[in-house]
Amino acid sequence: MKFTKMHGCGNDYIYIDCFEEIVENEGEAAKRLSDRHFGIGGDGLILIKKGTSADFEMVMYNADGSRAEMCGNAIRCVARYVYDKGYTDKEKFTIESMGKVKYITLTIENNVVKGVRVDMGAPILKSDEIPVVSDSEKTINREIEIDGRKFNMTCVSMGNPHAVMFIDKSPREFELEHFGPLFENNSAFPKRVNAEFAYVIDRKNIEMRVWERGTGETLACGTGSCATAVAAILNDYADNDVTIHLLGGDLKISWSGNEQDSVFMTGPASYVFSGEIDINNLED
Repeated sequence: MKFTKMHGCGNDYIYIDCFEEIVENEGEAAKRLSDRHFGIGGDGLILIKKGTSADFEMVMYNADGSRAEMCGNAIRCVARYVYDKGYTDKEKFTIESMGKVKYITLTIENNVVKGVRVDMGAPILKSDEIPVVSDSEKTINREIEIDGRKFNMTCVSMGNPHAVMFIDKSPREFELEHFGPLFENNSAFPKRVNAEFAYVIDRKNIEMRVWERGTGETLACGTGSCATAVAAILNDYADNDVTIHLLGGDLKISWSGNEQDSVFMTGPASYVFSGEIDINNLED
């Protein structure tokens, strides 16, 4: 089976072109291929298919084999891949993931994709739709206690659930490996949660680390960056255009502050390598 390894700001996935390949037992394949010691290694598996409600479909699996709704970094990579493969010659097209359609705009210079802008849709702020167990319609700057430590969290869905915590120091110094899984699996989140820990540098710059459900820490998270920007704007920590600084690079996020309006994410999409693998010969 042929594959391509790509990343967006270090958030790396294994991409399978399902115009040419057939993947059986997709969830199990994701687990085996994503293993960084016995497989190719990555934050998960992305299957690129022909869309039914959009030009293309992105089918996403986390590294633990669970299906995921959306990944902002992955969708940028899919956008670049389908353009580079000649599946489209348009600079604007659509990609769906679990029935949700996203609108893509490519920046092309000398026939090379230099950047991808994604209309990520309007943020979901109602607690029961994220979902998060809460006594209020929206969970904005609400206190939660995890392992004896109190955090103020703002919860946002960008097609997948996020809890954003603003902390008073660089997240590089934060105990993410301890608190990340405690947030992910807390009973307040019926479908688990992606947890972002963010430090406001100024109104245009935020530093963030992320713990993604089903994967653990990743070097970047596109939907998490969108959620962090939305949370910062809702709490009046940031302007409407903000750069999210991640371990793997920077993403530019724009949002008007009107919950009916779309969040726009702009960032890179990069190749790592391509190859061929016999998944049946991988160790269990």
